[in-house]
Order: sequence, then C-alpha cells, then structure tokens
Amino acid sequence: MPKDRIKVHIRCRLCGESYILRGTRNVKGHIDTGFKRCLCDNERDFEIETLN
Repeated sequence: MPKDRIKVHIRCRLCGESYILRGTRNVKGHIDTGFKRCLCDNERDFEIETLN
C-alpha cells in the first residue's frame, strides 16, 4: 500500500526563499520531505504549511 503524499510549502524566515515539496506523514504525524537546508545555509528557522 503506497503512502499518501502531502504537498508542503516551506519558506525560509532568514532570506525569504520559498520551496514547494511533496512528502509523506510518519507515525508521529510529522511530514518528511527530505528537505535539509536553505540556500542561505539556514537549517532551523522555517515556516511550513500544508497545501491542498
């Protein structure tokens, strides 16, 4: 059974760069997209929202 894919919008709060990615929801309810770091090397400060 394939996992449902969820589209998310990630925006860096430091430089304003924006990413739209697809991910899967894990057992704890967190969304895993594989996103690690922004172009400005920010690894922590993001706005993340799910899209329909």
